[in-house]
Amino acid sequence: MTSLPFPTRGARHALLRATLAAPVLLAALAVSAQAATDEAAGFPSKPVHIVVPVAAGGSADKLTRLIAERLTERWGQSVVVENLGGASGTIGAARVAKSPADGYTLLQQGEGLTLNGILFDRLPYDGQKAFTPVIKAVVNPQILVVNPKTGIGDFRAYLARAKARPHSISLGLPGNGGIAHVAHEMIGQETGAQFNYIPYSGGGPATLDVLAGHVDATLITLAAVTDHVRAGKLRALAVTTDYRSGALPEVPTMAEAGLPGFAVESWQGYFAPAGTPPAVVAKINRDIQAVIASPETRAKLEDMGFKVTGGSPADLGRTLAAERIRYAKTIQTAGISLR
Repeated sequence: MTSLPFPTRGARHALLRATLAAPVLLAALAVSAQAATDEAAGFPSKPVHIVVPVAAGGSADKLTRLIAERLTERWGQSVVVENLGGASGTIGAARVAKSPADGYTLLQQGEGLTLNGILFDRLPYDGQKAFTPVIKAVVNPQILVVNPKTGIGDFRAYLARAKARPHSISLGLPGNGGIAHVAHEMIGQETGAQFNYIPYSGGGPATLDVLAGHVDATLITLAAVTDHVRAGKLRALAVTTDYRSGALPEVPTMAEAGLPGFAVESWQGYFAPAGTPPAVVAKINRDIQAVIASPETRAKLEDMGFKVTGGSPADLGRTLAAERIRYAKTIQTAGISLR
């Protein structure tokens, strides 16, 4: 029979120290967990700021102001919306990335967070590590609209002209390298269609020039042009999502209108600085979810053209990961870059 070696004196002392330290460590962990829970329970105890990295008046701004209003009512603390646009949203994002990780400064962003991480050679923050996902609040369908005077009657005619006469269709982009740009590169890579891209500083100026006939078309958030389409000032050809919008149910999807299987989703969500306590992130997630799920708020959002989604922080994290793979391939093939 083989006997086990008896521990040396040094080993016995180490074992004793570990045994005595274990309760202290467990107690410290319990205190830390309780502190995080207490912090979330008392959140917020002061005003919360949500940075919208685009100018006021757009669909993202309207969405966030509605949510901020409802959160103010729910929390009993002011929720302040700050518009900090510029540099494709990176200025506002940098502000939040450098803020304390306590939940009191949040970032409103969508797929632009992923696109900027691919398009820019250098950013003032790490696009994959600087933020903690909180919630994907809504999907905001992108809609392709043209000036009726172009004579383009539907999406098939749009593609046919862009293939037969390359670069003959002038497309106003709400921003260089944005989802409208990337989506059209996807369309071009699948069909051979070629477009004359004209970048603008935002969706508003692009829409105005389509209305005036200075450019032929734009791909923009549905909420931004719903009234113009209903008034007959713009002709809607298709939406990029895989479902029709309740706001304009007569407008087909691109998959239905001539591009089978095609779908690009634009969305809006909320992020906190990396390192924000999980309990605080969970509370913000629950409360935003409750706000957007309320019948009154949901009805307002749907009338604006949004589709309410919600979900967990992990759900948003998975969305980001999938988009990085898909969009990187398109952007690299097209050679798009923002220095």
